[in-house]
Amino acid sequence: MLFKVITPRISGNEILKVVGSCAELGNWDPRRGVRMDAGRALPLYTATVPYSLPENLEYKFIICRGDEVIWEEGDNRTIAHPGELDFRGREKWRGTGVAIPVFSLRSDEDFGVGDFEDLKLMADWAAKRGMSVIQILPINDTTMTHTRTDSYPYNANSTMALHPLYLRLEKLGQISDDATRINFELLRRELQALPDVDYERVIAAKMAYAQAIFDQEGDKTLSKSEFYRFLDDNYSWLIAYAAYSTLRDKYQTPDFRQWGQDSKFSTSRIINLLNEDETRRRMQFYFFLQYHLHRQLLEAADYCRSRGVALKGDIPIGVSPDSVDAWVFPQLFNLGMQAGAPPDDFAKEGQNWGFPTYNWAKMAEDGYRWWSKRLRKMGEYFDAFRIDHVLGFFRIWEIPSDEIYGLLGHFSPAMPLSPDEMESQFGFKFNPEMAKPLYSTNGYTNQRAALADGRTDLLPLFADRLFVEDPYRPGRFHPRIAGYETEMFSRLPEPQRHAYGRLHEEFFYHRHNDLWRDNGLNHLPAVVNATTMLACAEDLGMIPACVPSVLNRLQILSLEVQRMPKEFGVSLGNPATYPYQSVATTSTHDMPPLRLWLLQNSGNQCDPTPEECQSYINAHLHSPAMLTILPFQDWIAKDPQLRRQDPHEEQINIPANPRHYWRYRMHLTLPM
Repeated sequence: MLFKVITPRISGNEILKVVGSCAELGNWDPRRGVRMDAGRALPLYTATVPYSLPENLEYKFIICRGDEVIWEEGDNRTIAHPGELDFRGREKWRGTGVAIPVFSLRSDEDFGVGDFEDLKLMADWAAKRGMSVIQILPINDTTMTHTRTDSYPYNANSTMALHPLYLRLEKLGQISDDATRINFELLRRELQALPDVDYERVIAAKMAYAQAIFDQEGDKTLSKSEFYRFLDDNYSWLIAYAAYSTLRDKYQTPDFRQWGQDSKFSTSRIINLLNEDETRRRMQFYFFLQYHLHRQLLEAADYCRSRGVALKGDIPIGVSPDSVDAWVFPQLFNLGMQAGAPPDDFAKEGQNWGFPTYNWAKMAEDGYRWWSKRLRKMGEYFDAFRIDHVLGFFRIWEIPSDEIYGLLGHFSPAMPLSPDEMESQFGFKFNPEMAKPLYSTNGYTNQRAALADGRTDLLPLFADRLFVEDPYRPGRFHPRIAGYETEMFSRLPEPQRHAYGRLHEEFFYHRHNDLWRDNGLNHLPAVVNATTMLACAEDLGMIPACVPSVLNRLQILSLEVQRMPKEFGVSLGNPATYPYQSVATTSTHDMPPLRLWLLQNSGNQCDPTPEECQSYINAHLHSPAMLTILPFQDWIAKDPQLRRQDPHEEQINIPANPRHYWRYRMHLTLPM
């Protein structure tokens, strides 16, 4: 069992221990309690007890100072109710931080995009301002088409490999040919001066530079003992990633289903690729890239910690259906389904991310090993991590692969209703026509078929229905999300509308609480206990009632966003009421930054003053939340000398646009 706790600052002559009601925890004897290890940057202490502990275990944390023992206040902790740390006379630890994608960083030395070396300058900026955390977006390789669509950081081709976009090129070595070197320098200056990232030109230039260095002195790198250690430590994923990347380039598509004889992953085929001169050399190039990326990120992370700043990474909820993970482990995914999100204020039609959903039953067979390996790899670099869309560990919004809109999805797992249940429990008389579009779709059976013929005018018609049939259990049905907003609903008699409303409310907010709670408790421990990093959830959206208690039990921090309050009927949250085990923020990368949001919501469309922005920031800084992490754009919104002239240029992503170009760069140059 892994024990984790954020503590007040502990002095050098003090030791933190966990002691409890079993022999493994000393039977309440402080001398025999288990010593906790300090975190690398955060005051996060951990201890692993490699035994099965009793379910009725009770325990507490103590501070030992010589012969003196300081017991934490309050009731004993249990596995189900870990509680918050409270030592008399010591304030709870609270920290601040900045959120910014690595690609958004800017320095005089970069190649038109932020890179791992720039994280050092960002750490200096954060440390000077007393900040404890730099939070970034995912940095896994997303190379699929070598075009701007690869700029989307949540569509990784590997859950392990790092993106070559973030290489600092001169740390690879210097190109020996003078003319080539000068041309790269001229191009670097041109790209560095652009206001935004030119993804296609930047990644093409970086790959060309890396290839030139590899051709020039790659063999020297591949012969180093340090490289062999890296290869040995990462062999289980690295060789498959290198083979995938080589075949993607060979067939000019990431869709491995189009790779002919290579469509199905096999170890023997990988060995053959390594035995062929051309493909072996290409695979070695990808080994070379990942080796240098690993070294550069590790060096940046160590530097951040030396400045007292922790790095917080991001784990996307999904992987691409064309990823190396789907190629090697197809059994772990439902490749005929797509993950997404039901409609919200940011995407009225819902979101369809295009990722396959997880086959959790298959993952459970080996103790969620795929997740554990993924988290352990992240733990080499990060001190904390954000679990993207943590609600997906409880239930996922699943959309059939032939549909486009998230509106036509359903929660999985779920307990769909039979027509008899609808009538006996809610008094609703079901008709099979209610699961079909109200209007004619000209014979098309799904949205994708209509779109293939250019009939975009028909797409909204598919959503005008009251139910979606379950794809696994024919004859059982899910209420369509927000079905009460359809024309079909308006045509129902009043008693039927009332019955449908009760059915809809019960189905989406109450019926599945026990099922989804058990799911969260089964799936999330594999993520949380695989690493000593601090776990933080992104728990926004349609939150099941069971989620807060599960997050609290597993000591996962919640996310509190003022403009997305979790209290029913409240339009703007109050940071003063946030729980301690939470991360408070003014906005996320999926939202307009604070200043733009205030501008869009002002009656007279006036640019908010620095003082107005400062008041919102102050409210967060004084909240009880353990961490207050604000986007870089929001921190500088309070400074008239630093903030951008046009706030519209500061938004990172528009969730309603699935093909959004992720290219925002800070307009200021580090160091600053």
